[in-house]
Amino acid sequence: QLPLVQSGGGLVQSGGSLRLSCTTGEYHLDFYSIGWFRQAPGKEREGVSCISVNSTAYYSDSVKGRFTISRDNAKRTAYLEITGLKPEDSAVYYCAAKLRTLCQLRADWYDYWGQGAQVTVAS
Repeated sequence: QLPLVQSGGGLVQSGGSLRLSCTTGEYHLDFYSIGWFRQAPGKEREGVSCISVNSTAYYSDSVKGRFTISRDNAKRTAYLEITGLKPEDSAVYYCAAKLRTLCQLRADWYDYWGQGAQVTVAS
């Protein structure tokens, strides 16, 4: 089991920014691909970004240019920075991990999940 603990999120004004964090605590992050997903009420879980072991990043078209994924293996933490927030970005955001080199934006591919963080964007 790989525990993923998320922090960040909250209520933000439209156009604002925030950073979500996802840490593995005492477990090394180095060999895990990390994905970020979001799920709005009544909608399916959507992959927004992922980062491979070599830090190659991928983004969905809906967030490209506004979201930045990163990882700090020394801190055992992955991040998702979000700028230019829009009301439609409101959702519960989840991080996920899998012991593979290249990441994917498919929720069913990941083995470990964080507890989720609510992001609400006020218009």
